[in-house]
Amino acid sequence: MLQQIHPKLPMRDKGITQTYYRQLGFHISADYGDYLIIQKDAIEIHFFAFTALDPLTNYGQVYIRTNDIDQLYQSFQENGVAIHPNAALAVKPWGQKEFALLDPDHNLLTFGQAT
Repeated sequence: MLQQIHPKLPMRDKGITQTYYRQLGFHISADYGDYLIIQKDAIEIHFFAFTALDPLTNYGQVYIRTNDIDQLYQSFQENGVAIHPNAALAVKPWGQKEFALLDPDHNLLTFGQAT
């Protein structure tokens, strides 16, 4: 019965969030003031305003599966997207090829593909 999941992450500044995710290739699919929805391909992420958020204490995380991780990684590098310093593209012991990003609010985005 379950069909999709749409994670909800905190954002301090909607403009900064929009700019960052556009750099990743997402587009704005809905803007409700303090609530923002972005989309890329079949992925949709929701954001809620949390202006008092301390990014260093934020544990928001999303795992996104892809079918062409090498191309995605390359496109992010070409667009100047900062890769998490401890999470460059690598094959993990659990059989996934992964890399990760931290958005401006320190939400961790991990991208993975089965090897």
